[in-house]
Amino acid sequence: MTSRPADAQHLRDLARLRRVRDRIDREYAQPLDVEALARGVHMSAGHLSRQFRAAYGESPYAYLMTRRIERAMALLRRGDLSVTEVCFAVGCASLGTFSTRFTELVGVPPSVYRRQAARTAAGMPSCVAKTVTRPIRNREAGVTEPHLA
Repeated sequence: MTSRPADAQHLRDLARLRRVRDRIDREYAQPLDVEALARGVHMSAGHLSRQFRAAYGESPYAYLMTRRIERAMALLRRGDLSVTEVCFAVGCASLGTFSTRFTELVGVPPSVYRRQAARTAAGMPSCVAKTVTRPIRNREAGVTEPHLA
């Protein structure tokens, strides 16, 4: 059994991790790095990375890239932007890195996804398309919320 001060610290850390995750969700298109995220919650970058991975099953950077790719998928399904425009719209600075991460996460390059998605999602409400096409980087983790135990 852990002591009450340790429990209180654990809950404070979880709250800070949620703030980091929420910031990534809100500001995914902005230049974010682990050091800036850590400074925002008064943690070291290493401690934030370890705690974030323990709570969510992936690093802050991997979570950020998953959010960016998820948004890119939605923009590509719309079909009115080029892959390059989508890359920069979601906050990626390198088309090569974007394409590599997209392919790694989705299974096909962004240009192929754009062509396939236009046919697959035709007539499907965007909220449904987002849910059924959501990328999952760490399928084994299956953790979306940290456990309070």
